[in-house]
Amino acid sequence: MTTFDYSNLSDRPPGPVVSKLALVLPGVRSVMGQVEPYARWWEDSNRRALGSGRPLWVALGDSMTQGIGASAPDRGWVGQIAADPPTRIRDAAVLNLAFNGARVLDVLERQLPALDQVREQGHEIALVTLLIGNNDLMSPKWSRLLPSAIETLLDAVPHGTVVATQPGLQRSAARFNRAVDAHERAGEIVIADFRVPHMRDWRGRLAEDRFHPNDRGYAGMADVIRHAL
Repeated sequence: MTTFDYSNLSDRPPGPVVSKLALVLPGVRSVMGQVEPYARWWEDSNRRALGSGRPLWVALGDSMTQGIGASAPDRGWVGQIAADPPTRIRDAAVLNLAFNGARVLDVLERQLPALDQVREQGHEIALVTLLIGNNDLMSPKWSRLLPSAIETLLDAVPHGTVVATQPGLQRSAARFNRAVDAHERAGEIVIADFRVPHMRDWRGRLAEDRFHPNDRGYAGMADVIRHAL
């Protein structure tokens, strides 16, 4: 019998800025209210995926891979692709290991070990996707550590992992993208390139907190991932 005790909730409380904004901005408070129920939804979905006997699409990442900001957990980019999957993952079930607030080191320390556990239990891995870095870029401390951290992570992910670039123009984002580009040139990963111009215009595509995507925003993200697949 497969045992898999994994939480899609962070073990850290929300940051002080977000907590203060939630007190005064209803939109931030509303989206923050999705965090626990969306995590529980994915935990239930993960149990069904592991019990299905199907190959697995393992999604690594943060709140955007959980679909926070969407109208339902399965209306994020992962859910939208799973509802109409490309040929490569048509027979796969989604195992979503993402959690709200995750940073690069969280993927290394929590999500990749969980992936290894699933593989050791004999589950077939059809695809691994990785969308991470937004939370690192928002913090001066973690942004400084991001270049070395992403190199370590890219060395650790399975060969052929689909890795998203960062659409932002910050210096740290550019260094992040250079690392991703180098690993793609080496034939180690596949890029889902969010540097395309239409992913820099978020008018009408943001949730009430003005940070996470809404269903339309996630549809645009899904298009980029589909192109990579």
